[in-house]
Amino acid sequence: MQRPIYLDCHATTPVDPRVLDAMMPYFTEHFGNPSSVSHAYGWEAEAGVKQAREIIAEAINASPEEIVFTSGATEANNLAIKGVAEAYFSQGQHIITVATEHRAVIDPCKYLESLGFEITFLTVGEDGLIDLDILEKSIRSDTILVSVMAANNEIGVLQPLKEIGALCREKGVLFHTDAAQAIGKIPLDVEAMNINLMSLTAHKLYGPKGIGALYVRRRNPKVYLKSQIQGGGQERELRSGTLYPPQIVGFGKAVALGLAEMETEGERLEKLRDRAMEKLLQLEGVYLNGDRAQRLPNNLNISVAGVDGTALILGLQPVIAVSSGSACSSQSVAPSHVITALGRSKTLANASIRFGMGRFTTAEDIDRAVDHTITTIQSLRKAKQ
Repeated sequence: MQRPIYLDCHATTPVDPRVLDAMMPYFTEHFGNPSSVSHAYGWEAEAGVKQAREIIAEAINASPEEIVFTSGATEANNLAIKGVAEAYFSQGQHIITVATEHRAVIDPCKYLESLGFEITFLTVGEDGLIDLDILEKSIRSDTILVSVMAANNEIGVLQPLKEIGALCREKGVLFHTDAAQAIGKIPLDVEAMNINLMSLTAHKLYGPKGIGALYVRRRNPKVYLKSQIQGGGQERELRSGTLYPPQIVGFGKAVALGLAEMETEGERLEKLRDRAMEKLLQLEGVYLNGDRAQRLPNNLNISVAGVDGTALILGLQPVIAVSSGSACSSQSVAPSHVITALGRSKTLANASIRFGMGRFTTAEDIDRAVDHTITTIQSLRKAKQ
């Protein structure tokens, strides 16, 4: 039986064979603990970690010592948000974020809200973008953090990081961005974008699951955080726990490949996405979710009128592996909070499809997937008549 065409690259990506090749020696001959500084096994492991740290730092124009390894972007988001909340508690208890953020940002903010912090959840327009004037008006004297994701995990919308960073710098407020979906796909520069904290992960970029990082600015103005995991004092006491060299080396290799191939791969994926978009939007009652231009090159998210959302996904499954929203929320029966934030009805939000193309997606895959999607939509609509 032929496997479905994988178009869920926002949920996760397959490990690139080149990444796996880089990782393998660190499972076997270079198996040492990078914190073991008294022998060659530890030195070899530490050398791999050091190189990966340098690659990731260079990718975002940071310094290696500003990269803190975590288990993924979820932990990085928690460390950034809760760590700032505790470290800057005496300066204020107000945080600003966006209604369309990943739950790895929204839930820590709601947790802090339960402790007495005040959280402002900015709305977005029909295009999924925030209004910079509203953001500026929302910043108060007791605001300690603004958290806005770089690229939305459902609709692929790219927020104006440089403008947000400049505004936060002007107001003296820390700026954090969840860049899990963005690293290796769009240019990121923490200096040019005035970013103080940035969450990253490997498995959205053809790297292994279970490894991520948080960029924490150490240059002026230096950012202070309260650690959320105490123990051995690794990562400059910001994140205790034995480092896992195979994952870290794989993360570094994935980032290096992503940067090297960003331009050509972005152009290729954009053409595939636009090819699919053009055909699907010709159908009556099919709506694009998110801004048409300001989005990731591999993202296409549509809502389909006149069909049941569950029936639509089930009808697609034999041929295409896609999702209706965030993989972290796929078990929920509630409609996507991202799609409803755009002004879509709950019915349309439930009948949404997220296509995430990737490095191994071909033009033939897209044509077959689009044809099957159109056939499924038409069949479901006909059955309802």
